Amino acid sequence: MVREPADVLAGAPLELHPDLLERVAKNRAAMLAALETADKPVYGVNTGMGRLAGVKLTVAQQAEHQHNLLVGRAVGGPPWLSAEVTRALLLMRLRSFLKPETAVSPELVTFLTDRLNDGFLPAVPRGGLGSAGEIIPLAHAFQTFAGLGFVLEDGVLTPAATALARRGVAPIRLGPKEGASLIQGAPLAQADAWVGARRADRLLDLQTQCAAIAVDALGAPHAIYRFEASARFQELIAGAEPRPGVVQAPVSVRAGPRVLGLLARTIADLRAELAHDWAALTDSPSFVDGEFVTTTGYHAAGLGFRMDALKAVLVHVAEIAVQRLHRLLDPQFSGLPAQLAADPGPQAGLVPLHKRAVGELHALRRLAAPATLGSLDTSAGQEDVQAFAWAAGAELHDALAHLTAITACELIAGAQARYLRGQGAPALESLYAWVGERVPPLETDRSLGPELTRLIEDLS
Repeated sequence: MVREPADVLAGAPLELHPDLLERVAKNRAAMLAALETADKPVYGVNTGMGRLAGVKLTVAQQAEHQHNLLVGRAVGGPPWLSAEVTRALLLMRLRSFLKPETAVSPELVTFLTDRLNDGFLPAVPRGGLGSAGEIIPLAHAFQTFAGLGFVLEDGVLTPAATALARRGVAPIRLGPKEGASLIQGAPLAQADAWVGARRADRLLDLQTQCAAIAVDALGAPHAIYRFEASARFQELIAGAEPRPGVVQAPVSVRAGPRVLGLLARTIADLRAELAHDWAALTDSPSFVDGEFVTTTGYHAAGLGFRMDALKAVLVHVAEIAVQRLHRLLDPQFSGLPAQLAADPGPQAGLVPLHKRAVGELHALRRLAAPATLGSLDTSAGQEDVQAFAWAAGAELHDALAHLTAITACELIAGAQARYLRGQGAPALESLYAWVGERVPPLETDRSLGPELTRLIEDLS
């Protein structure tokens, strides 16, 4: 692959080097040769799956089995994954298919690459997934390659067969083990983790700027930040003038940068677990050293728990952000007009904006409980533990959306404070100007809903 993954998510074309496809073909040939001489059952290839793994399949049944694996398991429904996460899911699946142990065909690898390049977007359920791995969402994602199920085209649910025909593409015919390979592993959890970490990094930077705005607007003393803040934060507050008489800022202003350091470490931990997951065996069975080995690559508990941890830290970051916003509205802390109104009393100022932020925080707090816990028996007891990493991933994206809305509220308040004070830290001037272009200062009350919505979209 010659493109960065982030570029592919943005729609950049993906290319596969001929040498890479040659290695895929070599692995495929070795796997097929081993399958021909296998003297014992190969899970999901010449046997059933789950509790039916002990059922041997006839030659005729094997010919249809890989196709059938994608059909009976597609029991999900809306709401669907976002376009970004769905493309990341396809990319994670492609990443796993380029590893030797999956041993899928170069035709399947090329088909998957082509669908990434032509904007093919399967409709993949976001919830209601109670399997030990990700069989339900993956069946929805990849039955579309066989012309089954649905895709989303400009947000419209469209039969996959229609979408393939529009592209002049025939549905793919799966070979031995390929149906099983398409629904094994945890590419959805990987996609959630990868996209979530990227979005969290963006919010980390935005919240660093918000924390600096609070120091600037409240005139907080700087000394503590030499020891408990990032270099980026210290650069942003350089030149901010402490307000006379302010001995100590509120805890939300003092501890904010320290908690952002915790957020940075938590994101890094999620990325480290993702790298570990990428290096592990994902297919079950995997083809390793000429043998078929059943694995547990579908049990993505490590990713799930780290996404749960990231959710919890995001809640604390949001709590601090909402408190900082409240302090900005209070003349006792800011020395500015009450509620950052140009004319307090006749005008409400930004108190309604704080109430929006409180509502976002209330919704965010309910996502803090671990989603990865909650196993139940399925498949007549054969699958008696689930990781639910997909649920942690879905909730992580919701948590990031709530914090983005809170961040937008905080940025508007910070820019209004700068407007009322008439001066601010030089390093923050470009940020104040950027926000002011999108949400002009309030000289009188107005409905901020549409402007806030556009700012949230710009930050997302």
